[in-house]
Parts: sequence; C-alpha cells; structure tokens
Amino acid sequence: MLPMSVYPNRARTSVQHSLTLCGNCDTFITKYRGLFMATIKEIAALAGVSRGTVDRVLNDRGAVNPETAEKIRKIAKELDYKPNRAGLVLAAQKKRLKLGVILFSTGNPFFQDVLAGINEKAEELAGYNCTVITKQISFGVEAQLRAVKELLAEEVNGIAMTPYNDERIRDCINTLYEQGIPVVTLNTDIENSRRIAYVGSNYTRSGATAAGLLQLMTSGTVNVGIVTGSSNILCHTERIAGFLKTLEPFSDRIRVVDTVEIHDDEVESYEKTTTLLSKHPEINALFFAAGGVYGGCRSVEALDKKKAIRIIAFDLVPTTRQMLENDTIAATICQQPKIQGSKPLSLLFAYLTTGENPEKEYNYVAVDIRIKENI
Repeated sequence: MLPMSVYPNRARTSVQHSLTLCGNCDTFITKYRGLFMATIKEIAALAGVSRGTVDRVLNDRGAVNPETAEKIRKIAKELDYKPNRAGLVLAAQKKRLKLGVILFSTGNPFFQDVLAGINEKAEELAGYNCTVITKQISFGVEAQLRAVKELLAEEVNGIAMTPYNDERIRDCINTLYEQGIPVVTLNTDIENSRRIAYVGSNYTRSGATAAGLLQLMTSGTVNVGIVTGSSNILCHTERIAGFLKTLEPFSDRIRVVDTVEIHDDEVESYEKTTTLLSKHPEINALFFAAGGVYGGCRSVEALDKKKAIRIIAFDLVPTTRQMLENDTIAATICQQPKIQGSKPLSLLFAYLTTGENPEKEYNYVAVDIRIKENI
C-alpha cells in the first residue's frame, strides 16, 4: 500500500479524523509530523481554539492569553508550520509596497554597478506591485537624514541604505524599526543598530586580502600610503583595520607612513595623492581602501612614478580596468556590486510579506582578485 503522502486528500481526511479521535496532542504531532503542510485550521483544532486566535498569535495581530499563545506557538513549531507564501505575496500585491534605497555616492562609479542591481530587482518587484524609490547622496549625516525624511514622506514600508557610521543615523534606524519600518544595510554596516540584516563584503577580510597581496607582490623595504574614503564609513575603517593587522608580522620591511581621506571624490583624490607623494617621496606602495582610485592613479602617472609604486585597489569599474591594463594598478579586489544592490531588496520584500527575519544577519558576498592577466 502506498503511503498517505501519495494521496494528499486522503491523508488530509485521515488527519482531520484523527484530530477528533486523538485526545493527546503530543501523540498526534509525533505520529503525523512531516506528513503534510500544517494549516492554521489544524493548529487551531489541536490547540482547541478558533482559527482567528491562531492567526492573531502567529501574526502578532492582537492580545491573546499568554498560556494559549505559548501553546499555539509550540504546536506550530512542532508541526514546522510555514506561512502560505503565495497568499502572503498576493496580499502584498494588494498593499502596494514601497521600498526606499539610500545610496552613496554620486561620485563613485562603483555605485553605478550597485544601482544596476537595484534597478534589475526593482523591475522584478514591480510585478508584485512593489515600487522602489532610490536616492543617491553625498557623504554626510545631514544628507542621509534628509533622504530618510524624503522617503518617509513617500510612505515607504522599508529602507535599504549605505549608512554613515554616526550615532544620529543609528538612532534613526532604531526609530524606524520601532515604527515598523525595517532597514537593511548594504555595502557598509553601522554598529549597534536594529537593522534587520547587512549585505556586503566582510571588509576586515578584504583588507587582510589586500595586505596579503601587497606582501606577495613586493620585496625589500615597502613604505605604504593609504588613500581612503572617510573615517565615518565603517567599511573603510574595517578594511584598513584588516590591512594593518595582517601586515603586523611583516613590520620589519612593510610600514604605513600616512593616510589621507578623499571622500570617494576623484578630484580630491588626485590632489591629496599628489600632496601625499610629495610629502613622502619614500612611498613605493599605495593602498586605495575606497573610491577615488582613478584620480589617485592619474596623480601617480603625472608624477612619473608608475613603475616605482605598487598599487592595490578595490572594484573593477571601467577606469580601474584601464589602470590594470596599462600596469598602473597591480591588483584589485572585486565585491559583487550587483548582488549588493539586489539582495537587500529581496530581504526587505520577504520580511514585509512573510514577517520572517532574514535567515542570516550578515550576508557576505564573495570577493575575487583581479590582475592584468585575468580581467
């Protein structure tokens, strides 16, 4: 005889009959666990309550006696109850969800690739009556808070953002969470906030990778200059921390002589890299920990130091590819920008339609190393 799972309708009828006959809830759960997809109706029968009560408990819709609520949750867990996703998505279509995106920055071509991932996902979500509103801003707390305010005026249901690492932004994210507006951080994270997930690189490891490359690609005494975006962007500081930590065992021959911030601006990068190299003519390696790579490389070329300076950078935007091809850059570390754009929207949509937290808090993207020979 075939198992009842081959005959779902017969299995369902048998199970419903057992609900009537079986007085021991635990015995029933043990016997029939995994036989079928549990429904609210069956959880209600096992708990001895109405379907409305089960719905209120599982969806946090109203007050229920704590003991009853605990019993319902226990039964749902034992039966591995999963919400009907098709029904939840259908409900989301009727709600017409809006998702907001706040993205750094207008001057960094890397974020154009992130934006491409956002736009692709936005086109997909449009089929579910979900609108995506994107705002690209410059570095700064006020610009970010203003963008949040503008998105709230648009009545967004959730926000994906590249956060400025500042307590005012953290407080803002926490307030949004308390108001029922979830936030997913992308590309860079923020410490001690109530954002529901992060999507991006493991920047400490990325910085360590850059240090490993520098160690392998150099010999003799190495004097390093670091060109970074901003000390108020967590991913930039984490990269540098990983870079410095990994270089500690090689301190007898590799040392960092100076660090400059260029706020991902190509003109500022050109000017400050020129000043850095003039101030420290002994520099024979540069680590670009953020944007502004093209401006810095143009400075190296203008000073006729291309052959004298080993450069490690991040990302593979067109100008970085050009600098790899002409041997100005030795290696660059890539970090899946399209995924960094698309996945936060997927996580927000799932959270808003199912009520389930993301499976992972930290959603790290893979990185790969590019040199002239493999671009």
